[in-house]
Amino acid sequence: MNASALPAELTDGRVNRAVGEELRRLREARGLSRAQFVGLLPSGIGDRTLLSYEHGTRQLTLMRFAELSWALEVEAPILFARGLQRARVLVEHLTLTVDLLALLVDTRVTFRPLAQWARNTLNEHPNGIVEVEPAVVRNLARFIGCSPRELADYLARFAPDGCADERKLAGLPQ
Repeated sequence: MNASALPAELTDGRVNRAVGEELRRLREARGLSRAQFVGLLPSGIGDRTLLSYEHGTRQLTLMRFAELSWALEVEAPILFARGLQRARVLVEHLTLTVDLLALLVDTRVTFRPLAQWARNTLNEHPNGIVEVEPAVVRNLARFIGCSPRELADYLARFAPDGCADERKLAGLPQ
């Protein structure tokens, strides 16, 4: 397989920027400056290196990504998936974290049938935050008559936002 056959979202820097943005969000949710955060890292990287990771201008190695995830006290796959979801990159392959209360406010006609699903799902998840597996996205897409990619992109827009959510993701008290 050659690079030109890869989806554009894998070759144009979006993944680096998405993961970097999520790193920054989590660091800030923990109340850490860049200097404080790099002080926690055993590798001893500098503030400017962290800044370049957070802006997506420098590629992370897997080892460095694992180190940063460890220091943020969040599992690397969760951090990676959340970054991709917020950037809406490869969302049809992700378990999406969705804020049902935000979804219920949306009035787009194409996705209106999801309102009943969201209301029913709130009975099991009163905080309104659910994880939606790719198989569920495919089935819901069939039900409402759109492509799984289209529905996944729509649902990805409802990633929970705010400090309390970031603190929960990082495993910190709210």
